[in-house]
Amino acid sequence: MAQNTKEQKKQKVIEVLNKARGMELQAIAQYMNQHYNLDDMDYGDMAAKVKLIAIDEMRHAEMFADRIKELGGEPTTEPAGKAEKGQKVQSVFSFDAKLEDDAIESYNQFLLVCRENGDSISVKIFETIIDEEQVHFNYFDNVSDHIEKLGETYLAQIAGTPSATGLQTQGFVARQGSVTTQGGA
Repeated sequence: MAQNTKEQKKQKVIEVLNKARGMELQAIAQYMNQHYNLDDMDYGDMAAKVKLIAIDEMRHAEMFADRIKELGGEPTTEPAGKAEKGQKVQSVFSFDAKLEDDAIESYNQFLLVCRENGDSISVKIFETIIDEEQVHFNYFDNVSDHIEKLGETYLAQIAGTPSATGLQTQGFVARQGSVTTQGGA
């Protein structure tokens, strides 16, 4: 019976890890779609940063998948939802801030499930990713606020900026020098 309980606990953790992975896969699709669209609209700096955030989300999806595999589960390949396409630049960043805020809220709940089921390793993974999602939220929220307050003046300053992010594989958080990823990839 004790073995069954241990297996049930593991399954609950795998379930929340897979929910989180699905959310990451949705964010990747969303942010890459926005990256291409922002680049097409000639907002290169914004496009580059959204691409780097998508790379962070890819790393998160892999972290969740690795842990799911360690626990004997099968990582989902299904995004939690579809990407919103054709968004106007004025709505992209408030939309993304809400996505990140929702992810932080969900991940905090998932972290509790992991803690309740005795999986401190998964708790640490969620803590790390929550910290990084907060960095993403702050960026999206700040840009959204600038667009709301300054409108076309702000957007005009960004128009025509380069979108190249180079061949580095670092995501947004790593490039910001976050405490959770100091020194690298």
